[in-house]
Amino acid sequence: MKGTGSLNRLTTLLGIAAILSLGTSLGAMAYDGQHCKEPGVCWEAQPGMPEKLAGSKYDVKSLETPSEVAKQANSEREMEARNAKRVENFKKTGKWVYDVEQIPK
Repeated sequence: MKGTGSLNRLTTLLGIAAILSLGTSLGAMAYDGQHCKEPGVCWEAQPGMPEKLAGSKYDVKSLETPSEVAKQANSEREMEARNAKRVENFKKTGKWVYDVEQIPK
């Protein structure tokens, strides 16, 4: 009978697919690549990084110091001044010059 052979093949393929998907999901649950100190505390320092970020050069809060904020503000003002020179030169000559040093005074 033709129907029985194709039914057996279909059943076999479905069984194999179920076993493979079950094996894949169990493998994913078995190891997640982290060593947790306790449930929910799974952060690990990468090689070359400090154990604690607070106070290190990688600490984001250290970027919020007044001197760092002032540096950013100064660089933005300088950028705006350069852009104003570029636009002024473009309005005069019709050519865009990126390098501000090449703009004639």
